[in-house]
Amino acid sequence: MSSTSTSPLILTPPPVPHTSGVEKALLTGVGVGLVALATVAFDADAQRAKICFWVALALISIGTLGWAWWKFGHQPAGVRQDNLWLRGSTGRGAIAWLTAVVLTGFYVVLYWFSSPDDQGNFGPLNQLVHALDPFSQALRHKPSDQWFLYGTFYTLAVLIMGGRALWKYRHSPYQRIRTASVMFFQLGFAFLLPGLLLAFQRPEYYFSYFWPLKYDYLFPGTVGYLLKDGGPGLGVFMVFWGAAISFIGTPILTYFYGKRWYCSWVCGCGGLAETAGDPYRHLSDKSRTAWRWEVRIIYTVLVLIVLLTALLWLAASGAVPALQPITDPLSRAYGFAIGSVFSGVIGVGFYPLLGSRVWCRFGCPMAAYLGLLQKHFSRFRITTNGAQCISCGNCSNVCEMGIDVKQYAQRGEPIIRAACVGCGLCSTACPRGVLNLENGPREGRYQASPLIHPDSLRILS
Repeated sequence: MSSTSTSPLILTPPPVPHTSGVEKALLTGVGVGLVALATVAFDADAQRAKICFWVALALISIGTLGWAWWKFGHQPAGVRQDNLWLRGSTGRGAIAWLTAVVLTGFYVVLYWFSSPDDQGNFGPLNQLVHALDPFSQALRHKPSDQWFLYGTFYTLAVLIMGGRALWKYRHSPYQRIRTASVMFFQLGFAFLLPGLLLAFQRPEYYFSYFWPLKYDYLFPGTVGYLLKDGGPGLGVFMVFWGAAISFIGTPILTYFYGKRWYCSWVCGCGGLAETAGDPYRHLSDKSRTAWRWEVRIIYTVLVLIVLLTALLWLAASGAVPALQPITDPLSRAYGFAIGSVFSGVIGVGFYPLLGSRVWCRFGCPMAAYLGLLQKHFSRFRITTNGAQCISCGNCSNVCEMGIDVKQYAQRGEPIIRAACVGCGLCSTACPRGVLNLENGPREGRYQASPLIHPDSLRILS
C-alpha cells in the first residue's frame, strides 16, 4: 500500500524592484534639481537665486528625460506595469505621500499666499517668480508674476513628462500622436499664445480652454472686458470663439470622436494627467462606490456652473435687481471651491494618492458635459472581443477614469461610458488585441459580441 504525500504550498514574495546604477544617478540628478529649486525661495541674493533656478530646471529636465531614455529605451517596447504597487513613489508609500504634501503645499501657497504687495513682492515664491523676469519680459513684455511661474512649471511638466511618455509608448502610433498633441496645445495655445497676446497689449486669452471648464469666459464681466480691451476685431472673435466651440463645436466634435478629442488631445488638465500623472494612473478607484460618488459630484458641479452663468446674465440684464448683490459673491465662492481647491489643490496635489484624473473624473464640468454627449449621442465607442480576453486585468489597471474595463472585455460588451476619455491605454496595454477604439455608426453601439450569448448582455452605467 503506497501513500501519497503532498508538499505544502509555499508562497514566495514578489521580487524587489531593481533600479540600475545609471537610473540611480539620473534620478539623483533630478532630486538635486528639486532640492536646488526649493532653496531658491529662501535665497536672499537675487542673482544667485536666478542662476540656481535655471540650473535646477536643467538638472530636472535632463535627469528626467535621460532616465526615461534609459528606463524605456533599453528594453523591448511595450506597456509594463511591473512592481508599481511595490514602489514607494507609485504605491502610496512614503515618497508618494511626500510628493502629495509638496504638491498640495505649492498650490496652497500659489493661490492664497503669493499675491504681490506694493513693492512687487510675491511672498514665499518671490525669488522663484523674479527668476523668470527676463523670460517674461521677452515673451510678454512685462515682469513675471505668480501665474507666469505656475504656467512655466505646468508647461515644463507636460513637456518633460510628455517626453517620458513618448519613450514609454513608442510602440503605439496612437499614443505618440496623442502625447505630441497635448504637448503642442499646452505649449502653443496655453502658454506661448496668451503671452504673445499680452505682448501686443491684448487680453490674455486661452484658445484651448472653453466654458464650462473655463467658466468665466462666458460671464458677462469677462465678455465685456474682452470686447473692450480686445478691440472690435480680436475681442469679438474671442467671444465668438468661446461661445461657438462650447455650444456648436463641442457637440459636433464629440459626435464624431467622443470626448477624447478634447480630454485626451487638447485640454491642459488632461495633458498634465496623461504626462505628469501617467505613473499614477493605476491608483484610480474602480469600485462601484467611487463611481456613485463620481456621478453625484461631477453632475452637481455642471448644474452649479450652468445656473451661476444664467444668474449672472440675468443679473446683468437688470431684469431681476435683487440678484445683483448676490451673484458676485456666488461667482467668487465657485471660483474658490471649484476653480481653486478642487481643480488645483485636490485635482493635482492628490495625483500620487488617488490617481491622475481626480479632477477630470469627479469635478470637471466640461468632462460632465462631454460625457453626456458621448454616452447618448456619439459614434465613439471601444469595442471588445470577449472570446480572446484572458482576464489579465491590464486594461483595468491602466484606466485612469476608474472603469473596470476587464468586465466589459470578458463579456464582449462595447464600452460606452460617460467617464471614458478615450486615452486608449486599455487597448495599448491589452496583450491580445481585445479592445479597439472605433468611430462607427451609432447603430449597434450597445450590442455585445455575437460570440457572447444575448442573455449575458448587461450594460454598466
